[in-house]
Amino acid sequence: MPFNYDQDFQHTDFRQHPELYRVGKGEQGVLLVQPYKSEILPHWRFRTPEVARESSEHIFGLFLDYLKAEDFVGADMARKFLQMGYTRARRYANHRGGKKYDGPVPADKKGQSGAHGRAELPRAPEDPEKAAAASIFKLKWDEARLHPEYVRQRAAFETRYGK
Repeated sequence: MPFNYDQDFQHTDFRQHPELYRVGKGEQGVLLVQPYKSEILPHWRFRTPEVARESSEHIFGLFLDYLKAEDFVGADMARKFLQMGYTRARRYANHRGGKKYDGPVPADKKGQSGAHGRAELPRAPEDPEKAAAASIFKLKWDEARLHPEYVRQRAAFETRYGK
């Protein structure tokens, strides 16, 4: 099932109601799903390779803790934060200041990723520090998404609640 952006994210505890969670595509919902957003976001940083390494290792530790607790939603959210560490660091590596598209996000598309009809701004020369930070997050993201216990719990979640 696709990610449902119409849910009441401010008043839904997805730990108590995992049946309401949808994996979606990529990073969908990463900054919406509570209590996981509040638990993971404070540790998400990618300013330098050193900061990215510390951040990705901490988030991966949370990922493992969620898996151990059989909390697939938490594990998937940690996986999304690792993915977002990679994609945001790559964005900053390619676009000075991190602005990828021309103009504001349309009001009805806030919180959703994508160009939404906006033109992509030209790329700047690659920032090697941000590129290195992205590589660090990419390794942890790959480790998370391929982790056998994550794969098992995801399949069980999708069987129980639908794709």
